[in-house]
Amino acid sequence: MSAPPETSAGTAAVRPFTVPVASEAELEALRARVAAIRWPDPELVPDHSQGPKLAMITELARYWATEYDWRRCEAKLNALPHFITEIDGLDIHFIHVRSEHPDALPVITHGWPGSIIELLAVIHPLTNPTAHGGSAADAFDVVIPSMLYGFCPDTGHN
Repeated sequence: MSAPPETSAGTAAVRPFTVPVASEAELEALRARVAAIRWPDPELVPDHSQGPKLAMITELARYWATEYDWRRCEAKLNALPHFITEIDGLDIHFIHVRSEHPDALPVITHGWPGSIIELLAVIHPLTNPTAHGGSAADAFDVVIPSMLYGFCPDTGHN
């Protein structure tokens, strides 16, 4: 299900990686900062020409501060095989899920400009198409690199 660490002449080692979200104290500090936001006055127009509606942004902030389950997200991410490898002097994070079907083709995809989280729902249908009404010939080994919003392995932050 995962790629083994490899090293050969001219090839960087592929190292296992665990996604660290944050400590509970860091999450509480984040929730406090979101709760302490000083909001601007409401927009002066009925459309989105001045940006997102204040009501939508305040509701989103309330959700992230009071309802979003960071630990559930962390567990969902860490249920997948994550790796780091060095490319041109930079540590690059990626998810690599191999299909159980032989002869699966490799596919590389990413969520730029979004995040790897946007692609979690496609991993199982691509790696195990028979569980979703497809055939084994439709199987892929999936690689999802973090593009732009990758994890910084030295700090654990993204």
